[in-house]
Amino acid sequence: MTEQQTVPAAGVGFTPSDEDRRGIEEWFARYDALSAAGEVESMADMAVFPLNVVTSDSAGDGLADQWSRERFTRTMSEVLGGAGDGGITFESVRTPHFLTAELAVVVTEATMTAGGHTEAMRYADVLVKRGGSWFFQTMIQGGWGDALRQSAQ
Repeated sequence: MTEQQTVPAAGVGFTPSDEDRRGIEEWFARYDALSAAGEVESMADMAVFPLNVVTSDSAGDGLADQWSRERFTRTMSEVLGGAGDGGITFESVRTPHFLTAELAVVVTEATMTAGGHTEAMRYADVLVKRGGSWFFQTMIQGGWGDALRQSAQ
């Protein structure tokens, strides 16, 4: 007879505290400030590599990739372009879904304004807590597949 696997009890019924929620909010405030300043290396310090990247392309296909730190910094430098000169601002509403005290999926509804043009965005991040600090491990946002294929070449 084989031993039956059971679901780990760690995340069953977890309810985040105000401190848990505040930790996520503070993490994103720091990340957003670094993004607006174009501090890509510091943004990379907030990630676990290899980083999972999930998106879709104009053909309607979903894509998934794993990025090294080098690929993340190169791509984000291209994406953020004029950040740091005050040219990009973000307004975001985030909804964290805690799986456990150490694992969270955060859905963001945001607007980004650059050069007088405002763009609405929806994306999700998977965050993991290590040594008491949050790090992102997966970025999920539709519509970047064509650009990512080009930047990989």
